[in-house]
Amino acid sequence: MTTTIEQTNLRANLPELRPGDLVRVHQKIKEGEKERISIFEGLVIATKHGTGVSATLTVRKVVDGIGVERVFPIHSPRIDKIEVVRRSKVGRAKLYYIRDKAAREVRRKMRTLRLETPITPAEESITNEEVEAAAPTE
Repeated sequence: MTTTIEQTNLRANLPELRPGDLVRVHQKIKEGEKERISIFEGLVIATKHGTGVSATLTVRKVVDGIGVERVFPIHSPRIDKIEVVRRSKVGRAKLYYIRDKAAREVRRKMRTLRLETPITPAEESITNEEVEAAAPTE
């Protein structure tokens, strides 16, 4: 049960986020007096703590051959927006095994649905039937 204080801090403009999504997280960074937006683009390997105020998103990307993971509290005021770039159909809720895989093996494990434009929160979420229809048959 959420309190009214928690409800005032919930974001309403979030897309449906699932493990296997490639996302761009726009985060506000304060450097001295200036504030800028930093974009972290990577694969969602886990979502935790439900949909409440404490909900988090673990995003992984590889930079110069080194894996970098960040955990974002999705209802934080420091998060400007979250865009879904691409959806993949995966067979697990937590994709921690990706840490040990090469990029080629990761691509092979996921069925990818390529999107023409990033998904905005106002758009409808993609159904499983649409993912299966767009996925290449093996």
